[in-house]
Amino acid sequence: MLCYTLPMFNSLRGKITEKLSDALYLCTGGVEWDIAVPATDLAKFPPQGEEARVYTWLYHRDDQMKLFGFVSGTRRSTFLELLKVEGIGPRGALRIMGGIEQEALEKALETGDLARLEAVPGLGKKTAQKMILALKGRLTQISDFSLSGGPYAELVEALAGMGYDKRAAAEALARAETTLPPGISGAEKEKLLFKQAIIHLSV
Repeated sequence: MLCYTLPMFNSLRGKITEKLSDALYLCTGGVEWDIAVPATDLAKFPPQGEEARVYTWLYHRDDQMKLFGFVSGTRRSTFLELLKVEGIGPRGALRIMGGIEQEALEKALETGDLARLEAVPGLGKKTAQKMILALKGRLTQISDFSLSGGPYAELVEALAGMGYDKRAAAEALARAETTLPPGISGAEKEKLLFKQAIIHLSV
């Protein structure tokens, strides 16, 4: 039986020891984790050898277990929403997310752009239609919450005040969070996040 609830751990923080085409290895506390990650998220993690935070979800059945990872909580929520669509399992959701960026996926679902969804490798017409029926409005609600009610809403607003797009700002903050050294918090953490987000947005 497949469980769609989150595991008892929200995320893992450690050193990236290797990046593959659809996974990364993360070493934390002497344990090296094999984590399946969408290709679009992999590109947003720091390079091999650097520290990163990975938001996780555990696939657990009687005969197997697999850990999936994402660059942000929003991306993980998107993955979980895709699992609710008939015919899409964890591996299928990973391929879909790896073939289209978050904003483009949200836009295609909101506008019913079947052609754009069918252009995603491995995504057929019937499954794309099911996605539109099941998820229209769902992913934008998740993203809107991350912008307005997420943990760094004030930083998003500050970056928006500097002229940056809010969604791009939220994504840059999520990327910056994966590179933070352990143990920092409060004002120091926000200051470092803000600085790193600007660097990501300026690239």
